[in-house]
Formats: sequence, C-alpha cells, structure tokens
Amino acid sequence: MKTDTAHQYWGTEWAQADGSSKWERPEGEVMEFAQTLPAGASVLDLGAGVGRHALALARQGFSVAALDAAPEGIAEIDRIAAAEGLTLDARVGMMTELPFADGSFDHVLSWNVIYHGDEEVLRSTIAEIARVLKPGGTFLGTMLSARRVPVERAKAPGREISRNTWVFEGPGDKIHPHYFCTGRDLLDLFSAFEVFKLEDREHETPGSWHWHLVMERL
Repeated sequence: MKTDTAHQYWGTEWAQADGSSKWERPEGEVMEFAQTLPAGASVLDLGAGVGRHALALARQGFSVAALDAAPEGIAEIDRIAAAEGLTLDARVGMMTELPFADGSFDHVLSWNVIYHGDEEVLRSTIAEIARVLKPGGTFLGTMLSARRVPVERAKAPGREISRNTWVFEGPGDKIHPHYFCTGRDLLDLFSAFEVFKLEDREHETPGSWHWHLVMERL
C-alpha cells in the first residue's frame, strides 16, 4: 500500500493559492533560524508547497532549492520567482528520492511535511535528508506528536494502519496516512544526527501537538 499520498490533497489546495492562506506566509521560527546560517548557504526546502519559505529565503540571498510532490505548488513557486527575478531551483519530486547529489546542502528545512506516510516512507526520507546534507549541515523540521492521536480520534473516526501511522475520516488531508511519534521514536529515527532541539508543543489550535526539531548531520 502506497502511503505517501497526501500531496494529492495539497495539490488541490496549492492550485487555489491567492496569497491569503497561512500556508503562504513564512513561519517566524524558520526565518529566525535562517539568520544563523552563513551568507549564501545552500538550503533545501523539502515539501515547499507554494514556496512560502523557499521564496523568502531566496530573497535573503540564500542558494535555494525547493522540492514538492505536488506540481501545482512548484508551478506557483516558478511563477513568483520569475515575476520577482529570483534564482531558485524548484523541482517536482518525492521526498523518498531526492534528486540531488550527496552533500549538496548546508541546511534542509521541512515544515509539516515528512510525517505524511508510514514509518518506511519516513525512514527513507530521513536517510535522503542525511545523504544530501553536508557533514555538519543542519535540519529544521516538524513532526506530529503521539499525544495528538487522542485529539484526532475525538474529532473523527480513525484507525492505525501500521505502527504509529493513522488515517482519519472526514475533510482535510488526514484521510491520507500520517505518522505520529514520541520523542524516543525521533531519537531512533534520527540516529544519524546530533540533536540540538527537540520540543513538543501546540501550534495555533488546542491539541495541535507537533515536535519541533533542530538536528546536525554527523
């Protein structure tokens, strides 16, 4: 069973992008971390959507690549980059097979992305992130917290289709598989990395628990 399918939902969302969605505004945490990177650092925005982070980082002079499985998002990134005269490498592709050479990037960003799939998908994706990062390169990302599962189950019927991987009925993207994990799970999954930060906190709404990760490639 293919589990990395959520881009099918998000492609329809990206096709309606009009500048009004929260998914079109960069996260303060991402932009704050970018200030710690060397000038001109090479950055991969993995699961870039319509480019809220990739475009913002390119405007700041970073060497940016953007990858998303939904062609609608990449088309919007290309449109905006062309209109603004930005140099940006935007590609359609799956997170389990990154189309970049080993050690291509100083930093990989993946905000609310890599948990879209089962553990096999996740482990393949993390291995790819490690592969394309330079030794000592950094990763900033988010993961769904296991403490969110009861919150989702209270909202809609759901079932665990494999270890830590859930699907839920109803509108939105959670009809597609999502991976929910503990801190111990994350330490195992990211064993090729040194942990700089591991924090579980709510996002905009009560119960919206996400892990926030900052890692360094060993």
